[in-house]
Amino acid sequence: MSTPTAAESALSPAQIAQFEQDGYLVFRNMLDATACEGMLAVAQRQLQEAQQPLEYEAELGYAGAPRSLEAEGGRTIRRLRGAYDRDAVFHDWAEDPRVTGKLRQLLDEPVCLTLAHHNCVMTKHPQYGTATGWHRDIRYWSFTQPNLICVWLALGDEVASNGSLHFIPGSHRLQIAPDRLDDLLFLRPEHPENQALFKQGKAVELHRGDVVFFHSLLFHAAGVNTSDKVKTSVAFAYHGCSNQPLPNTRSSASGDVRIAD
Repeated sequence: MSTPTAAESALSPAQIAQFEQDGYLVFRNMLDATACEGMLAVAQRQLQEAQQPLEYEAELGYAGAPRSLEAEGGRTIRRLRGAYDRDAVFHDWAEDPRVTGKLRQLLDEPVCLTLAHHNCVMTKHPQYGTATGWHRDIRYWSFTQPNLICVWLALGDEVASNGSLHFIPGSHRLQIAPDRLDDLLFLRPEHPENQALFKQGKAVELHRGDVVFFHSLLFHAAGVNTSDKVKTSVAFAYHGCSNQPLPNTRSSASGDVRIAD
């Protein structure tokens, strides 16, 4: 069976309208089981070998994380960074026309892949994998416009028991006062307006091969992993090629890849 082309997997007007309204779209069984298993095998090997560059839970300082790399669980890996250049399986997925064709429609211009931050294999380990509070991913980047799209691929089940994603639909369109955010740009849980917003959160369970596209301004969160297996996902982020990174920032220093039309 031939690989679907961008035209064959194009978004409908209703899907584009839904993304504009909710800030995310879920695509079920977008990648077949064989491809997912191959990608997972590469990720598991690189995790086992602790292939750099890496990000450890202890380096983030989130609640419940090991206090240092030397503490118990301190070498728990959160991200395999630089996924695009790690292996052809990640590179090919990042440029898959089923992904980039949809992005071309949503961004309404040629597409670039940013190599800053997302561009990773995300893991959530039992015991030491921390929860992630409500935040917007735009905090990781510095662009002319805060308009990027994350593409998140589940390599296995992502459910409540292992820390599935939660989104607040439509929150990418909200203006949030600075006093509602903490120093790390998480929504403050004690703020009354935030508490009302949290009630609008929606769990989005994913299964192997499912993909979610979400806007960089969409508030989302994820719980802890109480299962006995590592949860593994692949995340890349994209922007319209006219939306350039600001000079002298990590976004500009990391560079990007222009995706062929």
